Amino acid sequence: MEIQKWADYFGIGIIGCCFRKRHNGQLEKDHAEGSQQQQPVILDTAHMGNECVIVKNGRRICGTGGALATAPLVQDKSYFEVKIQSSGAWSVGLAQLNCNLSKLPLGGDSMSWVLRSDGALMHNGVEIDKIAILPMEGEYVGCSFDHMQLNFFHNGKSLHCSLTGIKGTVFPVVSVDDGCIIDVNFEDFVYEPPNGFQKIMFEKSLI
Repeated sequence: MEIQKWADYFGIGIIGCCFRKRHNGQLEKDHAEGSQQQQPVILDTAHMGNECVIVKNGRRICGTGGALATAPLVQDKSYFEVKIQSSGAWSVGLAQLNCNLSKLPLGGDSMSWVLRSDGALMHNGVEIDKIAILPMEGEYVGCSFDHMQLNFFHNGKSLHCSLTGIKGTVFPVVSVDDGCIIDVNFEDFVYEPPNGFQKIMFEKSLI
């Protein structure tokens, strides 16, 4: 009691209280910032086609239409992969924010650059290239982007084809139709990304 009396007299109790409040407030701030930094990249329900459905916590797309990811590709070298869970018509690649995700197939306008399920690499309605081996149900398609080329991979092996001339701020994009179901991996990849490439990060995480 005598100690408490002198502590109160000199204001130590008040200082301790303020310190605890400040300390707890900083913890709450750090926790909030940490939660924001740890937020995973997923498919964006705010930017998807009118008739597509996103489930599995933003990692699966089905129905009809396309969807963007929640983060643009701002880092030097980024990578993501998709798994064809159920066969049908699909496309995977990059698109700008204003791309019409209800109009399929993607790659028919100036705002999308994609590989389609028929093997065609498409942009602005033009077939830029075509792959010989088509990914099938249960297999994986990877995409790497370094702001110069968008390259594609089949079960971890390069398809030796690319799309170039990609302009503006772009996001990963996936579309499905005709019963197709696609799962996306923006981290914890099944196949190792090419050397120097890594998972997509939010812009704040790069600071």
